[in-house]
Amino acid sequence: MFDLRTLEDLELLRETHELECKLAQGQHGQGEVPKDFWPTYSAMANTRGGTVLLGVREKEGVFSIAGLTNPAKVRMDLFNNLNNPSKVSVNLLTDANVQELTLDGKTILCVNIPQAIRHQKPVFLNGQPLGHTYKRLNDGDRICGDEVVKRMLAEQVEDERDARILSNFDMQDIDIESLHIYRQMLKDEKPGHPYLEQDDATFLASLRGWRRDRATGEQGLTLAGLLMFGRWEAIQEAVPHYFVDYQERPEAKTELRWIDRLVPDGTWTGNLFEFYRRVYRKLVADLKVPFAIKDGQRQDDTPVHVALREALVNTLVHADYTGRVSVLVVKRPDMFGFRNPGYLRLPMEQVIRGGESDCRNRILHQMFLLIGLGERGGSGMPKIYSGWQSRHWRQPLLREKDTPEQTLLELHMLDLLPPTVLAELRSRLGANFDFVTPLERMILSTAMIEGVVNHSRMAEICTEHPHDLSLALAKLEREGLLLSQGQSRGKVYHLPGSTPVSPEQVFTSGISSGGNGASSGGNGASSGGNGASSGGNGASSGGRGDSSGDSDTSVVSEVAIVEIPEAKAVAPERDEHGCLLSPLLDAPIVDSLTELSSALREELKKRAKEPRERPRLAPQVMSEVILSICDGRYVRLSVLAELMSRNPDALRRGYLDAMVKDHRIRRAFPGTPTHEMQSYRKAEDV
Repeated sequence: MFDLRTLEDLELLRETHELECKLAQGQHGQGEVPKDFWPTYSAMANTRGGTVLLGVREKEGVFSIAGLTNPAKVRMDLFNNLNNPSKVSVNLLTDANVQELTLDGKTILCVNIPQAIRHQKPVFLNGQPLGHTYKRLNDGDRICGDEVVKRMLAEQVEDERDARILSNFDMQDIDIESLHIYRQMLKDEKPGHPYLEQDDATFLASLRGWRRDRATGEQGLTLAGLLMFGRWEAIQEAVPHYFVDYQERPEAKTELRWIDRLVPDGTWTGNLFEFYRRVYRKLVADLKVPFAIKDGQRQDDTPVHVALREALVNTLVHADYTGRVSVLVVKRPDMFGFRNPGYLRLPMEQVIRGGESDCRNRILHQMFLLIGLGERGGSGMPKIYSGWQSRHWRQPLLREKDTPEQTLLELHMLDLLPPTVLAELRSRLGANFDFVTPLERMILSTAMIEGVVNHSRMAEICTEHPHDLSLALAKLEREGLLLSQGQSRGKVYHLPGSTPVSPEQVFTSGISSGGNGASSGGNGASSGGNGASSGGNGASSGGRGDSSGDSDTSVVSEVAIVEIPEAKAVAPERDEHGCLLSPLLDAPIVDSLTELSSALREELKKRAKEPRERPRLAPQVMSEVILSICDGRYVRLSVLAELMSRNPDALRRGYLDAMVKDHRIRRAFPGTPTHEMQSYRKAEDV
């Protein structure tokens, strides 16, 4: 909940994405709840909640107080509509959620909208979920597609998504060897367990891998039983989108190159039990974490091992196997990444805090628990966080992404505040650095490591309230410890003496640093160098150090950082395809179709054919086309719009801004997000 006391507090909120301002003056100036409040209410309730200020004018990210002449009337109008089922499906607000505030002598209403729980979603309007359900994407309200709404409805009524009985499946669809290995693991964990005396069919039924519905009399293999112990061919028939993927990548980069990969390829069963057994061994095979000694005995199960085991189990038991994205586990020298289809079932803050559980696949979870894997009662994520904190590594990054719906967990083996970074900050900022707060030190260190920092990046790294982050960033800028570029939600901060690459530097004449500080092949701040990884997912780290995180490892954000004193003009160059080359960026830029080779120009037109020929296209299709065009190179907004026959501003507002927020693409120039020269490049997943 926002704490508003002064106009300065209001101004600091401009960087928070969970905020909307509505003038709410009404037709006769007496005040009323505006019509566009309701899509925002639905969107915030279906996403992560947020705050709406009624009586506040917002223009280009700048707030001003208009006030409400009759706030009591607006409040009454609000609650009358909230309690009208034909207007909105559920009322999430109480009197405590609607605050009457006085700023600059004028009264406004602060409406704090909580995130709806699973049983309340979808929150929809006008008595009809399809076509009237919204979600919050970036800082806008977007209508949910029918598939998304139907998935919400299924989540609402199905506590156990894996309890479904599969028609015409039987014990022949089970890999008996997997079941026998599981039985042996249960014997090792609980030698006297009564299930051990049962035959295979009864044993599977005891695990709820086979069940009988008392209401209908139907009996058979459950989805949990098939996913856990099934044969690959049978799993494919029951769950067409099911796919599990493990990749070990050789470098701290987000490129799709691997030295080891495990996918269902016919050489093994492809079921979850075998996937867990094979992948966990690979994850911890060369983990450079010192083993503990207890009572003179070596303890192989360190907090980091526990964290990785819990992360892997969590990924498998919380996945929505009807989703259109695969389960993905990635191992890199600098991090471990876990992805599962489907959103979190609880608010993210609750998941991180622990103490409450709402597992999507409860039978699968119980199967893992029975052999000593996984945690009960919502303690899994706290175990992961504490395991990483035991090594003083960066806080795990848990986030959700849209289109397709997925949950990502990134465990970076990078020191939270590397000593070399602290020493460099103390050298550059002098005695002032010794008086900053721990949060301010974190912000400055992130700016040093990643080149630029903004409000949303800090919200990913730390757990402080968005308002506290805004105050800390404003204080550091006011004291001259940070400089800024951009306005409103596009504002980014950097340390004095360095600045993000600007469009003018790249497009006017090109810049050469004269050293390795900005060179794409250097080892300093480069996105493409061997000392960092640009990642594009907002948290990707890089470095030459080993996985212990003890070496001088660096992280790079969306863009390379240019040291101002070393820049000098050089003639622009182009590659063999006609793309503009700049030593300031980690990839070439398509700045003009006429400059391209005919082969590349025709290839890009081919990729953009569908939107160019069809004025209306599904959002997911549009997003996939954008990713295809921007794969491997930056593409200028005007070129992208020309290829797709779309208005540039509408393309940016309707798609690109949200895709940047979701870490699907990244900007070449984050300091000036709306610049006409802005260019975009696809960012790979973890």
